[in-house]
Amino acid sequence: MVEIAFLKYGQRTGIYLVSPLGGPEQKLRSTRELWNAISWSPDGKWIAFTEIGEVLVANGSAKRLGLEGNGAAVSPKGDKLAYASKSNVANLWRRDLLHPEAPAVELIPSSRSQFEAQYSPDGKRIAFSSLRSRLQSVWISNEDETNLIQISDANSMSGSPQWSPDGNNIAFDSYSRDSWDIYVAEVAKGKPRKLVTNISPIIRPNWSRDGRWIYFVSQEPGREGIYRCPASGGDATLLSKDTHGVNLQESFDGKTLYFLSRMGEATLKKVALPGQPGAESELDRSLRGGPWTVSPGGIYFVPDDAPGAVRYFDFASKRVRTIFAMDGYFNWGLSVSPDGRWILYSHGDATGDIMLVDHFH
Repeated sequence: MVEIAFLKYGQRTGIYLVSPLGGPEQKLRSTRELWNAISWSPDGKWIAFTEIGEVLVANGSAKRLGLEGNGAAVSPKGDKLAYASKSNVANLWRRDLLHPEAPAVELIPSSRSQFEAQYSPDGKRIAFSSLRSRLQSVWISNEDETNLIQISDANSMSGSPQWSPDGNNIAFDSYSRDSWDIYVAEVAKGKPRKLVTNISPIIRPNWSRDGRWIYFVSQEPGREGIYRCPASGGDATLLSKDTHGVNLQESFDGKTLYFLSRMGEATLKKVALPGQPGAESELDRSLRGGPWTVSPGGIYFVPDDAPGAVRYFDFASKRVRTIFAMDGYFNWGLSVSPDGRWILYSHGDATGDIMLVDHFH
């Protein structure tokens, strides 16, 4: 029987099969990470796809082909395989906000991409996501690049690190056993504990300013949205039904939660926290883009109309100004040092080729 193959994300990430006439889905393979491309073999016996940057084929199990790339396409005769070979390494950079025209300084260099960097509350350490061990993991380092430590499980894909206000813990999300969960690692000991709440799967954690709460995004069917639960674990409270919210950040006065909504155009929104007046609303129509971070006086962000620039939205004047601009692209993560002097970001350049494997079998 002819079947349709498709990718599913969230709680049951993997490759699935379904009959075009309907009926139950059949999981072909669970995966940690998928790129948006799968391709049937002409005889319908296997599927080519990529996972963690490697090209594989699967018929329930998987065979690695020793090729690094994104996407995969099989020729009609089955004797050729095409895939995209990309070089898009992004690394961590620091720029002086008092002198933004000065050259940026690269921090903690690696031959593999690094992103989502966050200053510790004392400004002396950095938490970030990195592919330096091939599988995306969470690392911490001193700002001078010493004492580099991986704090997430080496066998699980992890990211979105966020420091607790006291600097003693880091929350991050991690994918294992077909589900996304949030873990909290005590920096001094390094052993993560699972955040236990009444919703699953959950991703994209962040802390309240007083350290009492952890905000997160729920991917549980029928309960999607933005929630918070006690930092020690417990039942969650719904804050927004926005099913496309990411990058949750509490205001410095503890009254408002900001987040980026990817519903349609990426827009920054805000919602009043429990006990505070106000309704959910768009923050400002000029704040459309990707990476962003809130500071006491405003918001730094990368705009849609200038993806190589960092701009600043001032809360008091409601005006936007450009801080600096450059070539290349920004990966996820902006962070300003506690003293307001430095900004951390991930930046790189992308090149690529279409590769063809002839006499493929």
